Amino acid sequence: MEYNPRRHGQTKSEEKRTAPGTRRRPRGVRVAKLPKHAVTLAAIVRAKEGQELLLEAELRALVAPTRREEGCLQYDLHRSTDLTGQFFLHEVWETREHHTAHYETPHFLRWNARKDALLAAREATFWQQIA
Repeated sequence: MEYNPRRHGQTKSEEKRTAPGTRRRPRGVRVAKLPKHAVTLAAIVRAKEGQELLLEAELRALVAPTRREEGCLQYDLHRSTDLTGQFFLHEVWETREHHTAHYETPHFLRWNARKDALLAAREATFWQQIA
């Protein structure tokens, strides 16, 4: 059966503007340029053996209050589909200063007091959007 873009949500005019072999973003999905001084933090954490569920609960507890913080543009938690007990945090902050202020919030201080008992490993890197 031949692929028909109109069967997958494209109108005839969108079909004409899409080069063969390329994919279009679904309607309503926009990719925005971040503010000039925005930073992205990519953090991967791994639970100590037997602490996987508790680590996930503690990480989940950070999500809602962090998303409400001033300067937090995005804060997403992911669980590895390949490695048990491994999680990925994807954070986007308006500025590095906003992220630094996050360290002084009650929910982060609570996490900070508990993390050593739960983590076997942690790797975090800051990034800045260039395109």
